Amino acid sequence: MSLAFDPVSAYDAAFTGKTTHVVDDGGGVEPFDVAMWSSEPDWVDRELFIDPCDAETIDIGCGPGRLVGALAARHVFAMGIDVSKEAVRQTRDRGALALLRDVYATIPGEGRWSFALLADGNLGIGGDPVRLLARVGEVLVPGGQVIAEVADHGAGLVRERRRLRVDGRLSVPFDWAVVGLDAIADVAASAGMRVVSTQTAGGRHTATMVRNRT
Repeated sequence: MSLAFDPVSAYDAAFTGKTTHVVDDGGGVEPFDVAMWSSEPDWVDRELFIDPCDAETIDIGCGPGRLVGALAARHVFAMGIDVSKEAVRQTRDRGALALLRDVYATIPGEGRWSFALLADGNLGIGGDPVRLLARVGEVLVPGGQVIAEVADHGAGLVRERRRLRVDGRLSVPFDWAVVGLDAIADVAASAGMRVVSTQTAGGRHTATMVRNRT
């Protein structure tokens, strides 16, 4: 039996197009939708994430870069960050700016980004959405906005350990979280933010948040 591999290597393998699934704490399995993330943005992506951004935008966990690429094509200054070398390579191949960077590391332009995107469930990164939102708030200009994808009403706040299964090979577990529309206001408040709007398109949901003034 092959030894489990680290999650970053699993993401690298997944983004090359290998068959990948997410395995949750209870053994539930769902597809890891690399094909969607590698494709061109659809109308939902545009309505929820691309059209609202008209100034400097950072995409956290940018994956293969479909959002960053579309923003750059609109002449919006945008940068993606990701821990996957393959994701960063593919984003750059789109002609977009991307860095191999963890969100908790130093990010160029900290305090000067107008928008920060947490699309495709990336509010779950690290399993602690309060800590993540507080960190994202640090990279924004005063009044800057976080646009985060959230789950439907009733999802609440779930913290779990996940694995990626790539071509039958499991990664070691990593922390993840799911935040529903019913929980995002409390999560935002705990991070020193407030929800200013929510939006739904094509069955997907976002919450737009700003930092509370101090």
